[in-house]
Amino acid sequence: MTVIIQNDQLVATIAETGAELISLKSKDTNIEYIWQGNPEFWGRHAPVLFPFVGKLKENQYQYQGETYSMAQHGFARDMDFTVIKKGEESVSLSLKSTEETKKNYPFDFELIITYELGGEGITTLYQVENTGKEEMFFAVGGHPAFNVPLEEGLTFEDYYMAFSPKKSRLRLPLNGPYIDLDQRTLGQTNTNLALNREMFETDALIFETKGLNAFSIRSEKSCHSVTLSYNDMPYVGIWSPYPKEAPFVCIEPWCGIADTLNASGNLIEKYGINQLAANELFKTKYSITVK
Repeated sequence: MTVIIQNDQLVATIAETGAELISLKSKDTNIEYIWQGNPEFWGRHAPVLFPFVGKLKENQYQYQGETYSMAQHGFARDMDFTVIKKGEESVSLSLKSTEETKKNYPFDFELIITYELGGEGITTLYQVENTGKEEMFFAVGGHPAFNVPLEEGLTFEDYYMAFSPKKSRLRLPLNGPYIDLDQRTLGQTNTNLALNREMFETDALIFETKGLNAFSIRSEKSCHSVTLSYNDMPYVGIWSPYPKEAPFVCIEPWCGIADTLNASGNLIEKYGINQLAANELFKTKYSITVK
């Protein structure tokens, strides 16, 4: 099942499975901004990452003496959400813990994903509630993929990444699927970065972010672009599947990150993990603006 929301400029389609944004189209130009999930390259669109972001060592973790299994990016992206509120320009979907989820993630929670259209864009809001009686440990993030090129007649290499503010950001390199903290370095995000396949040879480009950030996919040969922005989400990943010549780029805002090379596996010690007291709420959001 899918849900459609729209305003004067845009039409967005959200799948109830995974609460995933699967289409964002301009009414004026009919440009589709969201990758349409061709499985030859990558079969998803903009999955919700919860209760973990990235990969755990050996796909498992330990908590209170028990070992739990968890696939990369968690389980929310493959679960059916319930629509709890629907308007012309917005929709909210909920996922609650069950006895089944607690076999892999021993916490009581409610995750609410809200999509709101406004002007030339859409905002994704995450709300995590700890509905249990003990402290909860979690990560949450987005993985939206954007079509590149955005229009016929252009190529992947005609586009570039623009960063705002233009400043160097700490880059966290991957060694395989894990973060190599010993190799942290300053990334050159103080200037535009031309898109090419080789930049993803070692998987995603991951940066630490603080305060207000915006990341844009643009071309000097087109007036059409897409920008993802947020305030105070600590990490961003930029990814396209190398060596496939996939016609999309993901800009992924994260509150959480993959395990480090030397991760102990103990959930409480996990790098980048968030903590939430009983009956408390965690909220964050990001926005996509299109032209």
